[in-house]
Amino acid sequence: MFSVTVRDHIMIAHSFQGDAFGPAQSLHGVTFVVDATFRREQLDDDGIVVDTGLATQELGETIGPLNYRNLDDVPEFTCINTSAEYLAKVIADRLTERACDGALGEGARDLTGISVTLHESHVAWASYERDLR
Repeated sequence: MFSVTVRDHIMIAHSFQGDAFGPAQSLHGVTFVVDATFRREQLDDDGIVVDTGLATQELGETIGPLNYRNLDDVPEFTCINTSAEYLAKVIADRLTERACDGALGEGARDLTGISVTLHESHVAWASYERDLR
């Protein structure tokens, strides 16, 4: 299996509901380093997994609407704990839609998986992986 990963970051504010989150129940900010990994079994005719320029552009456009936002104020996230795990899935799903719509080029139609990892720090991160077969 071949893979290519591109990276960007987002800065958000949010709070959590539930005692399990302790002090994170209060509004707080976080900067996530966001890695998007694209997988395929065979390289395309150009010998690549996906065009890294397009992948970087699409990742930026996908996470852009979340950047510098208080997610507590975004209607789509009402009453949802916007954990790193949850946000990784949201971003992976949106990247998948873009790939299926052709935004990553024709060669990307043969991708077998997309995973997104949100790094909260150098010691903690969360991922979500989608199978595209």
